[in-house]
Amino acid sequence: MSHSDIAVESGLQLKRGLPRIERWLLHQVFKVIGPAPLRFAMGDGTELSPPGVSPVATVIIRDRQTLLKLIADPEMAFGEAYSEGLIEVEGDLTQGLEAVYRTWPSGRGEGSPYRRLTSALMNRLQDNTERGSRANIHRHYDLGNDFYKLWLDENLVYTCAYFPSPSATLEEAQEAKLDYVCRKLALRPGETVIEAGCGWGALALHMARRYGVTVKAFNISHEQIEFARCRASKEGLCNRVEFIEDDYRNVSGVFDVFVSVGMLEHVGQNHFADFERVIHRSIGDAGRGLLHFIGRSYQGEFSRWIRRRIFPGAYAPTLAEAMTVLQPHGYAVLDVENLRLHYAKTLEHWLHRFEQSSQQVCDMYGAWFQRAWRLYLAGSIAGFRTGTLQLFQITFAGSNAAPISWTRAPLYLDGASANEASRWTHAMS
Repeated sequence: MSHSDIAVESGLQLKRGLPRIERWLLHQVFKVIGPAPLRFAMGDGTELSPPGVSPVATVIIRDRQTLLKLIADPEMAFGEAYSEGLIEVEGDLTQGLEAVYRTWPSGRGEGSPYRRLTSALMNRLQDNTERGSRANIHRHYDLGNDFYKLWLDENLVYTCAYFPSPSATLEEAQEAKLDYVCRKLALRPGETVIEAGCGWGALALHMARRYGVTVKAFNISHEQIEFARCRASKEGLCNRVEFIEDDYRNVSGVFDVFVSVGMLEHVGQNHFADFERVIHRSIGDAGRGLLHFIGRSYQGEFSRWIRRRIFPGAYAPTLAEAMTVLQPHGYAVLDVENLRLHYAKTLEHWLHRFEQSSQQVCDMYGAWFQRAWRLYLAGSIAGFRTGTLQLFQITFAGSNAAPISWTRAPLYLDGASANEASRWTHAMS
């Protein structure tokens, strides 16, 4: 059979002279990922791509062993090989990943025995018990504040920003997000707030500074807590904000408001009951709260490569799964919003800054780390652009809670106007 005959049979365009085994193996890669508009090339320059497309990127595979691993387990193999430099991508990495996400067949091999086995093993090893959570969080968030300062905003907000307009800067969008959360919660001076998972403290300090509330913020990242405490001291807010280095399961006391931004995805589905009990113990039936988290539109395992190399113990729940945190005590869901495209844009800013600092990252942690984190950020952009990942905000309240707002109008007002609208609502209740 000639090369041209095989090209017609496989539906792929082949560069003449491609060895028979590589030709067949590359064909198998496309059978796994679908007809993505990509060009695959071996180290000797031989190429393969789907017919009638303009490839958005070229994936260069250095050896046959890497190619075999791609066929067996494409997600894990690509992550490992790209980080090690055994795979190079010429062109836009994010667009290339986005193309694959759009063509990869439904299910993506999640039901294969091998994937089920490795996922089950990873879930067991990375279980978010109190001890496990500390190990998981330490591996990601305690990499060093100097690393995160290279590519986050000046307040080190490591969650989805809110862009009032697409032209907003990252700093403006993160400030807008902090205030957006506060407006959704309709915070009033003198109220008490418990925050589960506070990062470097930006939201807790914003709530105290701008809205006159008292905050207790829990976190098990030592690096983050120390940074947050230093900021509170410099701003003279230590009497209003207490940063506690402890697990969320050890929260005690009664509060008016519960808030968690970027925490639920680190709880783990088998510990949602723990999270639910903490919420009810904290705000009872008279409080209100907000959950902000990375989610998915369909139930399934989170990326095994990201869990192995970047975010151990991570799980992105569906809305239905997240609701199990609120249902046992009858919390009313007041508002649900999906900020998926805002997170894609946030990540675009992060990746741009990361690339500008790539040599510094390489000097700090080595080339493998730099490439792995580039892939993580680019892959996350692709996930949010294509809808593989979602970003949900859920506002909720207990059965005895006072109304938050008569309409959604206060969400889109400035701080002073929003406070006035909130006072009017409470006066009418």
